[in-house]
Amino acid sequence: MNEKVIQQIKQRYGIVGNYEGLNRSIDIAIQVAPTELSVLIYGESGVGKEVLPKVIHDNSVRKHNKYFAINCGSLPEGTIDSELFGHKKGSFTGALDDREGYFGVANNGTLFLDEVGELPLATQARLLRVLETGEYIRVGESEVRKTNVRIVAATNVNMQKAIREGKFREDLYYRLNTIPINMPPLRERGRDIELLFRKFAYDISEKYRIEPVRLTEDARQLLLRYKWPGNIRQLRNLVEQISIISQEREITSDILKAYGVSDDSSGETGLVLHGMNRPEHAAEAHSYEKERDMLFQLLSSIGKEVKDLKELVHSNLDNLHGAQADSFRMFEEERPDMATPIQYARQTVMQPPHPYVVNEQHFQPQNNVTYPQESIQDVDIEAIEETPMSNKALMKKNIIESLKRNNGNRKKTAKELEISERTLYRKIKDYGLDI
Repeated sequence: MNEKVIQQIKQRYGIVGNYEGLNRSIDIAIQVAPTELSVLIYGESGVGKEVLPKVIHDNSVRKHNKYFAINCGSLPEGTIDSELFGHKKGSFTGALDDREGYFGVANNGTLFLDEVGELPLATQARLLRVLETGEYIRVGESEVRKTNVRIVAATNVNMQKAIREGKFREDLYYRLNTIPINMPPLRERGRDIELLFRKFAYDISEKYRIEPVRLTEDARQLLLRYKWPGNIRQLRNLVEQISIISQEREITSDILKAYGVSDDSSGETGLVLHGMNRPEHAAEAHSYEKERDMLFQLLSSIGKEVKDLKELVHSNLDNLHGAQADSFRMFEEERPDMATPIQYARQTVMQPPHPYVVNEQHFQPQNNVTYPQESIQDVDIEAIEETPMSNKALMKKNIIESLKRNNGNRKKTAKELEISERTLYRKIKDYGLDI
């Protein structure tokens, strides 16, 4: 690692920091620049991935040719192929003229594809062909064109996970990932956080002719503890807010907290509201953590109730015969558009687990039989449970025996019977069990 060259690169491109991981990333970019190898840059959003492609281009043999930085996530999916590969006049609505895409315009230059993981699969296939053969076809034409473009890509997504989920082509990943470079997140860079704060503060003071803000010791320690989910971009925005809005030039930890820098090391982005950007209002900011937890508990409870309902209905369906089975089959086939949650539950869970058999012969529905509409719409789950065909006696016997085996422990009994405790309590009450 050539420290002198790295320092020169930092000065030229305004890169601030001495973190070893950052220096290593710059060193790899310098080494790979003279080659024609594809580069894939990893890093969270806001870490500054866009600097390295420029370093690679400016230190390559292509430095006198064109360089384009393209955010793949911002291109509309309907026109992304036209943007990258060009189109022929009249090939689609709005194609008023022939157009050269980025691959045509940047011939002999460099293309930086930021957020490459957001490309649709069809475009990924075309990109793979360009990388392997240098050939592409404009939208709406059949002529094969040639281009000599170097690709530097970047992503903030887990590519291995995207491949497993079928969202990214594995062959394209290995073609792009010839030389991987990782940009470290801000929270790992230690003292670089303070250096960046000072740089942004002085940049703003020179731009607006104001006194730069300074950090107290407690504020500096808070910055180092914070997780910075938005990385350098978030830090720059924070310094700009404080420099312009705060009346104080000496920034304390209380002031930082008022601007969303939390002390719990959770890394959650703070929300700065109008009129609440001063330390005296910091305590007024409302936290929705309790409400969020309550919502999660409610959703979990609803999910459990739906599961219990499904188990109950399937249990009863196993004992249904004759006309009742036929009615439920008609109910399942019609599948009316239901509005209420309980109607939706009935619609989705009332599917027989196996064909019904009566007297060892398959029961077949007859198309010439007309069933009353009430038999379909007025199905009552509770009524089904109490019909003579529901095998109530067997269920009662199972509950009694299970309670005895578990010494009256209802929680263990419910688990053994694979029903909820609420369902067990109701059964005990309905069956008049004095246990």
